[in-house]
Amino acid sequence: MQTDIDPRNLIGRKAFDRNGTKIGTIDEVYLDDATGVPEWAAVRTGLFSRDAFVPLEPSELVAGTLHVPFDRALIKDAPDFGVGRHLSPEQELQLYHHYGLDVASPPTVPDHDFGKLAGSEEA
Repeated sequence: MQTDIDPRNLIGRKAFDRNGTKIGTIDEVYLDDATGVPEWAAVRTGLFSRDAFVPLEPSELVAGTLHVPFDRALIKDAPDFGVGRHLSPEQELQLYHHYGLDVASPPTVPDHDFGKLAGSEEA
């Protein structure tokens, strides 16, 4: 999705699945902790339904509506973490797995010494 979009402008917009079926209305947008880039949208799936989290990447904003490249049934079955709270890294990982999206592994630290310990001296 375009990263230059103000996430506040997404709130209240309609969201549709990959078949063009209406999913609901965007209630909240969640930003990535490290980059500040909009990453997830919470979509109210019905009048008395819960919010379902949908990934903003690879979704597209087309003519003022969000088009999510997944089926409505998959979206409605997404893990429910409630809205208005921070998503933990574990919850995000569950969402990525639910949608079958690849998650970059954390960088590995080489297994070798980086130098001497402070205060230790070798002769």
